[in-house]
Amino acid sequence: MIVVAGESLIDLVPQHPEDPLGPLAPRPGGGPYNTAVALGRLGSGAAFCSRVSADGFGEALLGGLRAAGVDTSLVQRGPEPTTLAVATLGPDGSAGYGFYADGTADRLFTLPHQLPPGTTALALGTCSLVLEPGATAYEALLRRESSRGLLTLLDPNIRPALIPDPDAYRARFRGWLPYVSLLKLSEEDARWLGGTPEEWLAAGPAAVVVTRGSSGLTAYTADGAVHAVAAERVEVVDTIGAGDTVNAALLHHVPSLSALATADWPRVLRYAAKAAALTCAREGAQPPTSAQLGLPT
Repeated sequence: MIVVAGESLIDLVPQHPEDPLGPLAPRPGGGPYNTAVALGRLGSGAAFCSRVSADGFGEALLGGLRAAGVDTSLVQRGPEPTTLAVATLGPDGSAGYGFYADGTADRLFTLPHQLPPGTTALALGTCSLVLEPGATAYEALLRRESSRGLLTLLDPNIRPALIPDPDAYRARFRGWLPYVSLLKLSEEDARWLGGTPEEWLAAGPAAVVVTRGSSGLTAYTADGAVHAVAAERVEVVDTIGAGDTVNAALLHHVPSLSALATADWPRVLRYAAKAAALTCAREGAQPPTSAQLGLPT
């Protein structure tokens, strides 16, 4: 079982990116939510751990998890509204976001007593590790489960508009690294955070995966090896959810510390690149199923 902990929200995606006052389409989203759905679609046993609103958007978010086969028994519920993220799309399909997150349900997450028996991995990231008071609870979950021997994946997925003190966040990020087994981040995240894969590896992770958009993916491992694959060529509709799909593809192949230790990184990265490309070819965060990938798992 892979537990994904963090926020779910509604992306409001422009239907006509060239028109700032054009219609917006609501789509399920949030980095951890998308990762959980992608894991379910790939056929991995996954559970979602979060606090979800009891409003209509929250019900739709839970419906999306259940449709993907994701266990929702760890989901906390509350009357607070669902977080909204208004997306803006660049000419190349890249997405930027403005957030409406004050007083929303996912910020009030509390630390669960325990994770389900048989849990082998925990994935966290994005807004959930920024917005208090929930961020402190998610951080406590990371530290506790890492100490129990679970594989932990961290995807910081930086949203600068949500980070009031960048230097404090960077220091907090460095404090997480001893509890992280697999660090995945984009080139943009890496530039914003500062540091290098080698420095991050020295702080704790066994592997660091950097996504480079159209230039592909690179994995750096603690033994000094570097593995790179090219991106799959595809007509990009938008990039929403592509990085989250990479998270799921990585965990689909390395769902435990033992699997991480013996990972065939070129094969894992090719699988992740294909999965991300299919997500980019669709509007919004719509990760593929294993059948749609047409690749051996």
